[in-house]
Amino acid sequence: MGENGCHPSAIREDGQMKKETLLEFPCEFPIKVMGKADNAFEKTALSIFTKHIPDIKENALTIRPSSNGTYVSITLTFTATSQKQLDDIYLELSAHPDVLMAL
Repeated sequence: MGENGCHPSAIREDGQMKKETLLEFPCEFPIKVMGKADNAFEKTALSIFTKHIPDIKENALTIRPSSNGTYVSITLTFTATSQKQLDDIYLELSAHPDVLMAL
């Protein structure tokens, strides 16, 4: 059991497991994605973000190159509306070959 008494999963009345989240929606949520430092990676990440997040604010993105400039991390902080939205974003980011890591 977590600090607040929440279980990471619970059993529904029909005996099936259901996934619960400790997040309360809507909430501000940061997603960081890393890949090779090139325009294709940045366009890919932005395309996936805008597909799932219709109202990205202008100052919501932070792009940082690695110390040697080979890689880049893009952090997007946005108002997440559901666990499904977060799951869909992470699944699509993780499945893309240009994405090395999504946190």
